[in-house]
Amino acid sequence: MRRTYVMVDGEFVERKRDSKGRYHYVMPDIAPYKSMIDGRMITSRSEHRAHLKAHGCVEIGNEDPTKAARRPPTRDTRTERIAYEVNKRFTNDQADRLLRQLRADLNHRR
Repeated sequence: MRRTYVMVDGEFVERKRDSKGRYHYVMPDIAPYKSMIDGRMITSRSEHRAHLKAHGCVEIGNEDPTKAARRPPTRDTRTERIAYEVNKRFTNDQADRLLRQLRADLNHRR
């Protein structure tokens, strides 16, 4: 049988197999990086997973396709989303005034 050795603390040690004949592999931690979401420094794999989960993100290629299939499809159209945001911030009179002003500004540019 072929033996495999690994370096541990400067010494070669025979690599152990599990009961099914497979080798164990401990994945090294990730290098620190600056988050593209909020600019925070992420320094560990567990912090990386928690950060992605907290912001509703997934790593492309690592998502579970069975869970993704269960996610309900987003039904908001762009128009519905804009209407929701406008209604949340303005009264109807304020929104009408804003739209009139935007139309007037567009007509002056032409």
